[in-house]
Parts: sequence; structure tokens; C-alpha cells
Amino acid sequence: MRSDNVTKGVERAPNRSLFYALGYTKEELERPLIGVVCSYNEIVPGHMNLDKIAEAVKAGVRAAGGTPVEFPAIAVCDGIAMGHIGMKYSLVTRDLIADSTEAMAIAHQFDGLVMIPNCDKNVPGLLMAAARVNIPTIFCSGGPMLAGRLNDGRRSCLSHMFEAVGAYKAGKLDECGVEDYENNACPTCGSCSGMYTANSMNCLTEAIGMGLRGNGTIPAVWSARLRLAKHAGMQIMELVKKDIRPRDIMTPAAFHNAEAVDMALGCSTNTMLHLPAIAHECGIELVLDMSNEISSKTPNLCHLAPAGDTYMEDLEGAGGVYAVMKELTKKGLLDTSVMTCTGKTLEENLEGVVNRNPEIIRPIENPYSPDGGIAVLKGNLAPEGCVVKRSAVAPEMMTHTGPARVFDSEEEAITAIYAGKIVPGDVVVIRYEGPKGGPGMREMLNPTSAIVGMGLGESVALITDGRFSGATRGAAIGHVSPEAALGGPIAFVEEGDVISIDIPSCKIEVQVDEATLAERKTKWVCPEPKVKTGYLARYAKLVTSASRGAVLE
Repeated sequence: MRSDNVTKGVERAPNRSLFYALGYTKEELERPLIGVVCSYNEIVPGHMNLDKIAEAVKAGVRAAGGTPVEFPAIAVCDGIAMGHIGMKYSLVTRDLIADSTEAMAIAHQFDGLVMIPNCDKNVPGLLMAAARVNIPTIFCSGGPMLAGRLNDGRRSCLSHMFEAVGAYKAGKLDECGVEDYENNACPTCGSCSGMYTANSMNCLTEAIGMGLRGNGTIPAVWSARLRLAKHAGMQIMELVKKDIRPRDIMTPAAFHNAEAVDMALGCSTNTMLHLPAIAHECGIELVLDMSNEISSKTPNLCHLAPAGDTYMEDLEGAGGVYAVMKELTKKGLLDTSVMTCTGKTLEENLEGVVNRNPEIIRPIENPYSPDGGIAVLKGNLAPEGCVVKRSAVAPEMMTHTGPARVFDSEEEAITAIYAGKIVPGDVVVIRYEGPKGGPGMREMLNPTSAIVGMGLGESVALITDGRFSGATRGAAIGHVSPEAALGGPIAFVEEGDVISIDIPSCKIEVQVDEATLAERKTKWVCPEPKVKTGYLARYAKLVTSASRGAVLE
């Protein structure tokens, strides 16, 4: 066993003495050591229950003959970090999580790992670590939040909460109405209840083969989540015994499966950052263009919030991610020969699975749309591509042409939106918010929610080299690459330039001739870095383009 390096032989007596100092017994050190990477904390609603999940995982490990050893991973609550400097620290934690988990796993020579994440950057960060360390690993997430219920009985969620602020600013909602959302939109622990980034990534742990059935959809407050955790603890022992490792599971075919499920579910655009970054750790290159190819073949089967009025608990009731995958197999859209953390192939896992609610998971013969939930657009404004959640765009905004309203920061844009300076037809451009220029590539949920809440969601588009929360809906186009700080064309857009967006054709253009853009480029001077010290400054020096997953080099 790998742990023999710290537990066996006279030479390791000093190491064992330190285990004895921790209270471990000789008998426990003779069993496989399983690292339990728990992201519990008291600031993220999706993580406040992870101590209970960890205890259940450890019970499962012990039941199957292993010795569990818990250690922590950090997590940021994107909702609490939203709208201020804290959001600059969200995406960057993905690499801190991966790096620190790598350090702990290798330094202590664990035989296997159980990852217990839940929220946005925590899941991909731990998937990156799993690929990098490449010892037997399984994921057991904390589970989604239940949907909220307003005083009038309507169900609600965090995206409605942000949009309520926009409605208040527009005079469409009073303070009592805002308080109704505030008190009821987020009723329990768990990752926020729509198909936002956290739930998207947790669902994709199943699609890529690293999580057991239900890992993405069983609500956080259900006891079934504890039973799942115990089974994950038991299953890691099987993976250790059979030496099934993350890179045996996360193959090119598995990533293609994950992208197909992504399109069918209508996941967050952030998956277009995270999947390439995870693949990069596996030595696999995922290019954005591949997403459009997969999307062109993969129908969109689900409209969970913010695209619709259904929530994660509804998806679980309909059969969860496995039922979505079963639908996709009807047209041969998945490679079912891939290995998974169950120790079985995907084909074996899907035996007997049924779609229990065709209103929640549309049958593949009757999809919401014949193509997937995400589109990658290209053109002279984004030569390397940009990303939009197509399934959450109003039909009348699938094509749009309008004048650019240009802002060099999120703060400038939100001030203008709240002041009523954005009018129907406008295209809001927010730049210098990319991975390097931000630094940290902030999410733009506040301005997009303000646009929707103020009644402009069907007439105003927003384009940025930053990114969006999975809770964003509307014609919100992010990840514009190259970013402004790298001298991408978005840096040369001027107030009033006409921008055309054609989502069905995957095109985005600024209607300015090449000569004029080239002249503007000669006059362009890159602004001073917004942050010059600390982790963000180091991150800005190392981070690559969003089109490559914003990986560090």
C-alpha cells in the first residue's frame, strides 16, 4: 500500500509515533489510510452540513475495513462574495484548493481519497486535485438546497433574490417584497437550488464517473444524502482494492459524456472554464469548438432555474442525472463503455434506469430545443470565443443588434444600470474583468440580475471578459477571449459601436472595420494592474485565457 511509506517497518517508527500521538492504534495503521477531504465551514450555506457528511463517509470507510483521516479544503460562498472585491477571490480558490489537496495527499501518502465538496470552485478544484494526484478517489458532495417558498406560495431561489433587488431599483417591488425574498429564497443548507454552477458541477461528477448516483441531486437535508455518504466511504475501499484511479475514469470519452450531459441539463457557463481545467490536469485538451460540435447533436432536456421554474429536488424526483443520461443513450450520444467509480461501466450503471417525470426531464424525442444549453460564439469581438447559456436566453434575444455601452469595471456598469441609463436595445460591455485583468474573473450576477429585475432582460444584452453566475439568465455573454487586459478586441470597443449577436449561428461581431480596430489598437495602453500585491497579483502573472479554462502556467 502507498501508506506503507509512513506506517511499515522499523524505519517508519518515528512516523508511527506521530500517528499514535493522534490516537490511532496499531490495528488502524494496518488498514488502508483514506484521506477524507472535507470542505466544512461556517460561512458557506452549501458547506455547513459537510461535517455530518464527513462522519457518514468515515463510518462507511471503517465498515469496509479502512482507516479514515480527515483534513480540510477551503471554499468561498459566491453569493456572499458577490458584488464587491471578494468576488475576485472566487475563481482563484480553485487552484488553492487543488494545490493544498495535492500537498496533503502526497505528504501523508494516503491510499485513497474521498472528496467532500459542494460549492462552485470547490468541486472543480478537488476534481483537479484528484486528476493530479491520481490515487483512487470518489466524490461525495453536500447536496443541493431545497427551493424556497414565498409568502404567497410561489417557489423561489437565489437568482430571484438578486433580481428582486433590480425590481426594487426600478420601483416594481417595495421593501416588504424584497424582505419576502430575503427571508424565504434560501430556506435550508445546501448548494443553491437551481442549476447554478455548484449543482452543475456536482451533477457532472456523476456524468464524468467520479460520483455515485444521486451525488448531484439528492437534497442536502435528506437522510438519503447520509446513506450516499456511507456508500461512498465503502466504495472507496473497492476502488483502492482494484486500483481504479481518476485518470482511468476521466478519459477523453468521459469528458465528452460530461459535455453532452452539460448541454442536456442546461448547466452553468462556468462549466466551460472548469471542464477544460480538469481535463488539463488529466493531460487532455478540451477546446471550446468541441462544445459547439457536441451541442449541435445534443438536445436540451431540462429547464431548471434560472432557465425555468423547476429545481434540483424536482430533478432528483424525476430520476436525476442518470435518467438524463438514459435519455441521451437512446440516440447514442454517450460512450457507455467508460469506467466509473462504481467499478462498473456506465452501461451497467444505467441498467433499469427510467425517466420518472417527462415534464422535468423531457424525453429526447420532445426536447426544449434540438441543440444544447450552452453556445460558444466567435467573431471579431471574440476571436478565441465567448460563452452564453443559450437555454436561459429569451427567444427575442437570440439575435440582437445594438449600440455598445462601455464600462471598464462591474461597479461602473451597475451604477449606470441602477441609475436608469441603460435603455432597451443597448449592449452593455464590461471589460478588464477577465482572469488577468480582474484579476480573478468576477461573476457578473449583480448587473445581469439588475437588467432582468428592471424589466430589460428581453431587450438588453451584456458582454464581458468576466464571467457569470449559473444563476444568471438573459443574453449574458461571458468569457470573451482574448480579454481586454491582453489587448483583445473587446479593449477597442467604443461607446456607440454597433454590436451584433447571433446565438443560433454562434457569431458575435462589432461592426467596425478591421482598419479602424487596428488603428485603435496602436493607441491602446494597457491599464495599470488593479491589484499589485498578494495572491491575486501572483495569480494574474500565471493565469491563462478563459478559452483555455483559466489554468495556471
